[in-house]
Amino acid sequence: MAVATDIALKTPNVVVSDHRPDKDENKDEAEAPEKSKNIFVAIGKSIINFFMDFLETIVVALSVFVVVYLFLVQPHEVKGSSMEPNFHDSEYILTDKISYRFVEPKRGDVIIFKAPRNPDVDYIKRVIGLPGDKVKVEAGYVYVNGKKLNEYYLKDNTLLFAGSFMQEGVEITVPDGQYFVMGDNRPHSSDSREFGPIEQNSIIGRAVVRYWPIPDIGLIPAIKY
Repeated sequence: MAVATDIALKTPNVVVSDHRPDKDENKDEAEAPEKSKNIFVAIGKSIINFFMDFLETIVVALSVFVVVYLFLVQPHEVKGSSMEPNFHDSEYILTDKISYRFVEPKRGDVIIFKAPRNPDVDYIKRVIGLPGDKVKVEAGYVYVNGKKLNEYYLKDNTLLFAGSFMQEGVEITVPDGQYFVMGDNRPHSSDSREFGPIEQNSIIGRAVVRYWPIPDIGLIPAIKY
């Protein structure tokens, strides 16, 4: 007898995903390159803005420097030994260019001015005589209006040289609008003893600060006669 067997063959369920993206997903995929592009644009703009701000800062700084340099203060390097022992070769000082627009130079001020015989060169000397003062050199000392100056800051006496503007013991009167100046190193200074008083309009300013070398940084001390 044939026996009929009913065998049910069961196969594993196979799930096939027939994925169809929705509209939002398509939009995200389409916007991805656009977002990347926007990021690079933003970075580029940031870099440009940074350099523009930097350039603006530099321009402002340079403008301030030019104004300060032309009208307020100016750095100078001391060259030579004519102001020793108080100023030495290769020292750096700041020159105040504004004060003399409001006040007159005083005796004892250390000033920077255009050399009378070569305006392209700046000289540094000390004011000895003001307009109207009577100045003379006698026996190694300087007299202003008949008073012997106490020049304690000097190492050597004041001498006169052959062919100088001044003569031993002869008093000269400083003309209006002019100043009589001398270097502190009297034996080695070309100054008003040689070329006479200087014009006020040749004065650049007053030495106020020494900023190099570092151990000597500080205000330049005032001398009063």
